Amino acid sequence: MISLTDITVAFGARVLFDEVSLRVGGKERVSLVGSNGQGKSTLLKIMALINKPDSGEVALSRHTTMGYLPQEGIRYEGNTLYEEVYSSAGDINKIQEELTEIENEMSNHPEPGNDDFMDLLNEYGELQERFQALDGYTLKSKIEKILIGLGFFEKDFERLTDEFSGGWQMRIALAKLLLQNPSILLLDEPTNHLDIESLIWVENYLKNYQGAIVLVSHDRNFLDNLTTRTIEISMGNVTEYGGNYSFYKKEKAVRKELLENQYNNQQKYLKQQEKFIERFRYKASKAKAVQSRIKQLDKLDLIEIEDEEAAVAFSFPPATHSGKITIEIEGLTKTYDGVNNVLEGLDLIIERGEKIALVGVNGAGKSTFTRIIADIDKDFDGVVKDGHLVNKKFYAQNQAEELAGDKTVLETMEEAATGDIRKSLRTILGSFLFRGDDVFKKVAVLSGGEKSRLSLAKMLIEPSNFLILDEPTNHLDMKSKEVLMHALRKYEGTVLIVSHDRDFIDGIVDKVIEVKNKKIKVFYGNCSYYLEEKEKTDKQKTKVEQQPVVMKQEIKKEVSHADKNEEKKRKAEQQKKNSELKKRITTVEKELEKCENKIKELELLMANEDFYKSGTDIQKTTDEYNSARKKAEQLTQEWEQLQLQTVE
Repeated sequence: MISLTDITVAFGARVLFDEVSLRVGGKERVSLVGSNGQGKSTLLKIMALINKPDSGEVALSRHTTMGYLPQEGIRYEGNTLYEEVYSSAGDINKIQEELTEIENEMSNHPEPGNDDFMDLLNEYGELQERFQALDGYTLKSKIEKILIGLGFFEKDFERLTDEFSGGWQMRIALAKLLLQNPSILLLDEPTNHLDIESLIWVENYLKNYQGAIVLVSHDRNFLDNLTTRTIEISMGNVTEYGGNYSFYKKEKAVRKELLENQYNNQQKYLKQQEKFIERFRYKASKAKAVQSRIKQLDKLDLIEIEDEEAAVAFSFPPATHSGKITIEIEGLTKTYDGVNNVLEGLDLIIERGEKIALVGVNGAGKSTFTRIIADIDKDFDGVVKDGHLVNKKFYAQNQAEELAGDKTVLETMEEAATGDIRKSLRTILGSFLFRGDDVFKKVAVLSGGEKSRLSLAKMLIEPSNFLILDEPTNHLDMKSKEVLMHALRKYEGTVLIVSHDRDFIDGIVDKVIEVKNKKIKVFYGNCSYYLEEKEKTDKQKTKVEQQPVVMKQEIKKEVSHADKNEEKKRKAEQQKKNSELKKRITTVEKELEKCENKIKELELLMANEDFYKSGTDIQKTTDEYNSARKKAEQLTQEWEQLQLQTVE
């Protein structure tokens, strides 16, 4: 279907590809893998005939069509969403226009029975057959299916494409490609701008795709579930593996061990021969033997081993001390334009040390929720209260805009670092793909992805006890994600992550919060558990929907009546309990305020240098101070426990 023969690409002295050859045919599912900068995206562009190699040949079989999705940079304007996607239907559109023209001609024809009319009728019949063969009659439902699968709502169909942000623009591009149905799909990071639900839909759609797929992705689950062949790009060459990403990792470890043994044996042989040559180089009786061995060495194919970077053991600075409650939310409602409620009446308590994933479709309010928790968005109704001594750090894609353009990458990190972590800055930057002289680049010249990675690295080395991360893995490769995942797993503070990368959050979180229909629902487990529970619910919902209408109404009435009675009883008990607890909370808060005022008064007294010179009873004052601090700690703990009981 498509073949690359002896492809060579060089940038100055650096050879990216050295006479690389590969072939993709039939309905293959191929992934291109390798470290950032090895040339995955470049190879994809060469296959798409966008970039030309310095030498070599790209050949397509007859009737092969290709569709290419870049990582970013696409923008559509001037059409509605539906019109833009419909415009990609190509031949179907042309046939539809021709059919309309013929219909107009036939309707205006003065003599329906003459030869000209019959010719039009025959042409109309042929066009209808072609239209049907191209699924033209199901085009509307196919467009709707694709758009809804990618996360758009029906109300979006008539919106202008100009109104959609960058991530949604990339979804439009993907929708157009899927509708075109080319022989080969070339996809560069297609999951970057998807939420979990849309990602799973795309994954299932591509599993049933009738053409070939070649993709670059850092989503391990996506690769494992979709691909059957892996091509690794490294050191200017390609190496093929007959399986998905997990198979590739295992097989690569086996091959690496064999190659290292071969390399060590060859090095041992080379040393022996070189030793012989040096020993007998100037002996006339051995001249012939020496020359023979020199020729043998010249003909020898030297084994090369990839110089892999040492594993980075990155750890966060120790989490600063905080109370048991990290954040308390009560009755949170967020409204845009005074009309559109995005979040409505949310109640939640996050405790110290919890690792939580925040999931939901794009537009459900995940980013809004994180911005409110991070104190960025303060225009809301309800209560959002930080716990005792909570120190928050927030990462979002636009955080990169706050970096100083005149500083270098290393200087940016040095300004943020304190303590022993300063010794590891170059290593940490390496794990975020800033290697060698990259650390001396000015921030102003970095790409958007590089700025995002630097912003993330800078935030993670600053002391904190509550990390709020909105899509932290979008610009990281596999190795960098693993480094970050292990560091977050060991982090002793609280973590709230928005991410569509299932493998990444599975390795960190023990709790999932779904944002849906303006509400939140908590799942106690990792992402895989959440998806399993969601699948069960969806199946149960489908089963109920398929039951007879009368039976469904009876079930609904029965459940609804029981639920209402139970809910009334529960609310009454809760209100009574809350009333008593709030009285005690008020008492504790007053006592705590008195205690804190006493501590401040004693601290001022003890800070005065004359305190130790006067005849004041120093021991008595010190004991009084320590007693006040101990009482304040007890009151704080009691207050936290009372708050927890209030919302149970």
